[in-house]
Amino acid sequence: MTGEMIASESHHPTPPGGWPQPRAMYVHVPFCRHRCGYCNFSVLAGRDDLQDRFLDAIEIEIQTVRSREYGEALIDLDTLYLGGGTPTQLTRPRLQRLLAILMENVSLSQNPEFTCEANPEDINPETLAALTDAGVNRMSLGVQSFQNPKLQTLQRSHKGDEAVAAIQMASESIGNLSIDLIFAVPGETLAQWQTDLDTATSLPIQHISTYSLTYEKGTEFWSQRRRGGLTPVDEDTDVKMYRVSRRSLADSGFEHYEISSFAKPGFRSRHNAMYWNGHGWYALGPGAARFVGGDRNVNHRSPTTYIKRMIEQSDATTECEPISLDQHAREIAAFGIRQIDGIDLREIDRRVGYDFSSSIDSIIDSCEKAGLLIRRDSHVRLTQRGLMFADSVESQILE
Repeated sequence: MTGEMIASESHHPTPPGGWPQPRAMYVHVPFCRHRCGYCNFSVLAGRDDLQDRFLDAIEIEIQTVRSREYGEALIDLDTLYLGGGTPTQLTRPRLQRLLAILMENVSLSQNPEFTCEANPEDINPETLAALTDAGVNRMSLGVQSFQNPKLQTLQRSHKGDEAVAAIQMASESIGNLSIDLIFAVPGETLAQWQTDLDTATSLPIQHISTYSLTYEKGTEFWSQRRRGGLTPVDEDTDVKMYRVSRRSLADSGFEHYEISSFAKPGFRSRHNAMYWNGHGWYALGPGAARFVGGDRNVNHRSPTTYIKRMIEQSDATTECEPISLDQHAREIAAFGIRQIDGIDLREIDRRVGYDFSSSIDSIIDSCEKAGLLIRRDSHVRLTQRGLMFADSVESQILE
């Protein structure tokens, strides 16, 4: 960092006008029927006995946030996202209690996006009614595949036909449906992945997220791979599957708008855009990370420890990190570049109040020469080749 930039930044310890008031909230519900072999999230499997205490903890946390940020007023939100874990693993009375806790403490805007994650096996008329009655207008289903052998490898609890039935049922009450699909599963062929895509695009779905299977350290799949029990697909096939995703989904009317995200026109995830564009957000629950007032704070990852600390101390924060303006700008650029539309460096400079863009000129030039980025005036985006190396571009900007 140059001395000129340090001096410039020192005059702007906060963005012009101050840090933005978050308009988004994420709530992490850790309960699951079981932990899938690839999962490294903060989840509790087989501990539904803790659901009431968890809801006690969430109620304390959201009331603490409300009191600190809004006093007696409700928390104003444009997007609200229930994730996990599996929110619909809560028993129906407890799901209704969670929704009531939220509605008692937040005020959604006139055109909100209220998303709830669910697994196909949890979808039934009663659960859908509870969600829609509370204002949920978007659902994200953890489908992963429509093929039973692949689902078995992924250790999922549902069958392919159950996923199809769940999508059709949910679409009748919640018109905005998103699904997750995983590719590059051991033994999977390009033709099998194409079959999953064909099935998905034949259904009433507005948003699809596709992910190459990863082997995160500490997961069962990580251990199986090290022992030779799982053999990943080769890199060439993995790349071909990603390219097939882009072509097939585009042909079916889905816009590719972020590395892993595809949406019908008008159905992009507004909540995720809050993260990618660094606008700030509240986050509740175990392992939840929030960005409020220039600070990134993270709750304890262990659900049981989170519950205990929240109930006993009204705080489960385990990490606190003040974010400098330079780091804020780098994160806006690094996470924003993952969006297919790219980033406007002049807009980032405006948001942070100083000439940040000059500090990453050499990085942009280097990536442009490598064929990873295209720059037109202040606008920068990934090339087709750059999509395959987005993580590398992102890490260079962050560093």
